[in-house]
Amino acid sequence: MSQPEHSHPINPLPPVVVALFLLIAGIEIVFTLGARGIVGGPEAIGWRIAALQRYAFADEIFSWMLANNIWPVEHVIRTVTYLFVHGSFTHAAFAGVMLLALGKMVGEVFSAVATLAVFLLSGIAGALGYALFIDGGPPLFGAFPGVYGLIGAFTFLLWTRLGQMGANQARAFTMIGFLLGIQLLFGLLFGGNKDWIADVGGFAAGFLLSFVLAPGGWQHLLSKLRKRD
Repeated sequence: MSQPEHSHPINPLPPVVVALFLLIAGIEIVFTLGARGIVGGPEAIGWRIAALQRYAFADEIFSWMLANNIWPVEHVIRTVTYLFVHGSFTHAAFAGVMLLALGKMVGEVFSAVATLAVFLLSGIAGALGYALFIDGGPPLFGAFPGVYGLIGAFTFLLWTRLGQMGANQARAFTMIGFLLGIQLLFGLLFGGNKDWIADVGGFAAGFLLSFVLAPGGWQHLLSKLRKRD
């Protein structure tokens, strides 16, 4: 049988996911080339450090804003900008690969706006959760809280599907359980900071946001509430 003229062996990535990936990759390429002296001259070596100082989420700064009820835009935006700066090429590469994988699965069901909202709002929730539970911790940076938000949205899709099939919905949380288990193991073996709290916050936000942002999600929630009544 001949395939349709416009069929694709692999479904294309959602444009919003590609745009997020290209933004992260583009920033990382500039930092990497600058660190190697290929672009920007001698001062380019410090571009990554300068970006982290300016755009990473800092608990001390957030606590100061909260205590004084002063909210400068250049610091408020850190709740989003930290998602796009990374500590190393490897850090950015892992985040980018997970963004493409999870973004594809979520973006094929969610609208472009909803997919973007899950990533950004989950990142904000992760930063706020980090500030709430960590006192004076190191700066937070990297796309993982937003990626974990996409994991939360994907978990919601699995959870909904399993419910429709009458299967055990707890199976939907296997992925997040495995990932958090790996993080805990690495933390015990090699040490590390507590940025996993931001990842958990991002996951929870992504899952909860899906009740509103997923196609039919709000109707599904209302149906569940009516059955309980």
